[in-house]
Amino acid sequence: MDDKKIYSWLGLCMRSGNLVSGDDTTLRDVKKNKLSLVIIAEDASDNTKKLFKDKCSFRNIEYYFFGTKEKIGNSIGKSPRAVLGISDKNMAIQIVKLLSKE
Repeated sequence: MDDKKIYSWLGLCMRSGNLVSGDDTTLRDVKKNKLSLVIIAEDASDNTKKLFKDKCSFRNIEYYFFGTKEKIGNSIGKSPRAVLGISDKNMAIQIVKLLSKE
């Protein structure tokens, strides 16, 4: 898995306006079914992981556990973030390709 590429894709999504970050905003967009992909930091709290796992599964939104809150925040030019949502389908597909390369 090429972490650097994934982080730069996240930055690209942010700059192109196809990314939401933070628990509340991401959860709101999950509930509205606006997202194609949700990324949850591996060091997010168990409650956060369970909440997003359940909400995404229920709505058939793909989700992955990846990276740390610190690095995810840095990659999008913000403070540490536990959760990100990507709305653009094609960008989500690219990131999933990178995430699924073990």
